[in-house]
Amino acid sequence: MKQLTFLKYTFAAIAGLFLAACSDDKFRDINTDPNRPTDVPTTMLITTGQKQLVDALRGSAANFRGSMLFAQYFSQNQYTNESRYDLGRTGSDAIWDGTYKALNNLEQIIRLNTDPLTKDRVAGAVGPNENQIAIVRILKSWAFLSLTDVFGDIPYSSYGSSDPDFQALKLNPEILKPKYASQEKIYTDILKELKEAAAQLTAENTFQAYDGIYKGNTALWKKFANSLRLRVAVRIRAKLPQLAETNIQEAIAGGLISSNAENATLKYENKSPNEAPLFRITVTENRRDFSVSHILIDVLKGDVGPFTTADPRLAVYARPNTQGQYRGQPYGLQPSVASLLTAENISLPGTVVNAADYAEVLIELAEVNFLLSEARGWTQADYVAGVRASLEKWGVDGTAATTYVNALPAANRENVLSQKYLALYMQGIEGWAEVRRTGVPAWLVKPGDVVWPDLPDPLPGEDKFTPFVGTGIPARLYYPQKEQTVNVDNYRSALAAQGGDVLATKLWWNK
Repeated sequence: MKQLTFLKYTFAAIAGLFLAACSDDKFRDINTDPNRPTDVPTTMLITTGQKQLVDALRGSAANFRGSMLFAQYFSQNQYTNESRYDLGRTGSDAIWDGTYKALNNLEQIIRLNTDPLTKDRVAGAVGPNENQIAIVRILKSWAFLSLTDVFGDIPYSSYGSSDPDFQALKLNPEILKPKYASQEKIYTDILKELKEAAAQLTAENTFQAYDGIYKGNTALWKKFANSLRLRVAVRIRAKLPQLAETNIQEAIAGGLISSNAENATLKYENKSPNEAPLFRITVTENRRDFSVSHILIDVLKGDVGPFTTADPRLAVYARPNTQGQYRGQPYGLQPSVASLLTAENISLPGTVVNAADYAEVLIELAEVNFLLSEARGWTQADYVAGVRASLEKWGVDGTAATTYVNALPAANRENVLSQKYLALYMQGIEGWAEVRRTGVPAWLVKPGDVVWPDLPDPLPGEDKFTPFVGTGIPARLYYPQKEQTVNVDNYRSALAAQGGDVLATKLWWNK
């Protein structure tokens, strides 16, 4: 696992980075504070940008009160509205604002590495301009992929394209009301960005310890780019089969993540304020309402689904309750009965995943192997390799891993995708995207299903999952409320092209 290096910096430095230059030299000199830097080193920007990005896309709004519930990894024992899809727009605001804030910091690295006045200075011992730019292109691709999978059409930025629809993050002149690019354009451009970024990387270590993901190892950044390209291509095979197949083969040929040591992860720290997102919620904020869902617990026990052998990951994913039993919180109950089960009665997230220094995964070996199995027609060897990689990543010992793997049913669409779902635990947006794309796992809770058969003295329907909004898993999230005021014309254009700003509007790749 890679150790994230966090730097302390002042808000004045960050604010100074974005001060607009005054055309009047004298006025500028008078109003320039010599104690405030006019730009921030790219080393600081990469450290800050990576953490901001993962905080935004793995934080409370995006992960724990959103996608981890939609994918039914987690459930709630109170405040159950989000698991029943009664969602406000404040969560959308947090995801949108946090991610674009991080993207702006990362974009500044590109600006500094392309501006003739700064490019030589920011290279130096940190790494060549080309490598700094390439690493940022890969990170931006990961971030924009997550954003478009949450909302659909969004303002988008590309380093290597002059498409007039790509207006996000623009300066000189600044575009305050950027267009929304179509998801088809975004996916197509991300494939191009990842291909070009991987080709752009040279062997020189770049960013060094300031890079919290790979410590500046550009060979691993190239594998990250190719592996992410494989994910993107597989997702759009049904929509753009020829483009997808070309990118799948090129990504494989370019070199993929091939061991858990090469996983793209951002490891947090055991000290404030740099603890992992789940730790900040459950320990720092002392919230105990996020529990492991009953359906996930039952599947890991081998009681539900195609895998009848107890899964050794159960003890990692969840903690036993105070009676020493693994008991999941019934998913999506009405508030009147959900709180009958307290945190002592049910299984909370496991100590490994709930650690302060947890390493959030951007993409890993297990997923790569499952993608290869799908791309190659549900191959057995890749399927088994994916399960083994997941077990190893979570610390399952060799004997237990072999016992579990030997009991697996043969590879087919349902089994491969169900194991992929289990491996994506804690990666909420990706798990939710795969459920939407494939309809697998088939054993997820559906509206009307009884989720607490032993509920004492239930009123009619209280033992069942009844969504507050819609008839199934949300297809997307609402756009932020402020977009309807500050960027209303482009917001309306996006709705005209995509569909209404409702949870049921399917994304382009899911239609």
